[in-house]
Amino acid sequence: MRIAVGQFTSSEDWTDNLKTCQDLIDRAAEGGADLLVLPEGAMALFVDEPTRIREAAQPLDGPFVSGLVERTRGSSTTVIVGVHTPSGDGRVFNVLVAARDGEIVGTYTKLHLYDAFGRRESDNVVPGTNAPVVIDVAGWKVGMMTCYDVRFPELARLLADQGAQVIALPTAWVRGPAKEWHWEVMVTARALENTVYLAASGECGRRNIGASMVVDPLGITRARLGDAPGLLWADASMEELERARLSLPVLENRRFAVDPRLERHV
Repeated sequence: MRIAVGQFTSSEDWTDNLKTCQDLIDRAAEGGADLLVLPEGAMALFVDEPTRIREAAQPLDGPFVSGLVERTRGSSTTVIVGVHTPSGDGRVFNVLVAARDGEIVGTYTKLHLYDAFGRRESDNVVPGTNAPVVIDVAGWKVGMMTCYDVRFPELARLLADQGAQVIALPTAWVRGPAKEWHWEVMVTARALENTVYLAASGECGRRNIGASMVVDPLGITRARLGDAPGLLWADASMEELERARLSLPVLENRRFAVDPRLERHV
């Protein structure tokens, strides 16, 4: 699998962000990417006025997602990107959309909301109630998680239980003391403890760290960006995945199952 991961600074104008995403889709397709991972909240970002996302949210058949989906038409590249959609109670859902060849092939609604480090995503966002989502991409099983989800190892393990060989992780990882270290540790750990490739896209800019990266099943960083917009590339090998799981059979050696029942979000 040829993996591309794009990062950019999302603005308040969804039309500008759509053009940026479309350009990254074009570049990924031209480079032969099977999978392109773009950031969380790619449609719009309101750093100083987070409540404005309530008004900016669009349904999945709205112009932003429709523009992304149409851009994939005629291409075998699967694009995974984060958007906000109306929830019906005045707040929004934080949704990952997977698109390929002019169609939506999967969606995942963020389960773990970023109510941490003095922030409260749940003030404006409704948590998902969906089961973990795994989709088929170029003969691989790709699981989906969003940003703060990476701090919860049981979700990544449930994706592995469903056969995930790659995990796509769109994020907007907020800056703060030791936060970049947390990012590196969590992304690496989720890949290593589940022997999967992990492709993490981090939005960059004034609020977020960027630092997009691809980590292999033995926890080695294959590619990484800094804090500027860019597109990185990495190759995943089924033979390499099988060798990693043979030499480090943690999925076979474990003694406990993960309970798939969803706890209520407080």
